[in-house]
Amino acid sequence: MIMTMSNNKISANVKRLRAEKGYSLEKLARLADVSLNTIVKIENGANHNPTIETLIKVAKALEVEVDDLIK
Repeated sequence: MIMTMSNNKISANVKRLRAEKGYSLEKLARLADVSLNTIVKIENGANHNPTIETLIKVAKALEVEVDDLIK
């Protein structure tokens, strides 16, 4: 599933939600069971097509719904 249209929103939302939780990039990566590089790329907008599986893991780690990441 390609999310290029909302990538800037995903980037901003992940960064904001992570900051609200007080999580470091490393902690979010660990909780989501994805690589640190994946989180960094999502947050800086370099990952133009995060998979739905990755988004589900990140949303779960942040205790939000996937919709909260993409809206």
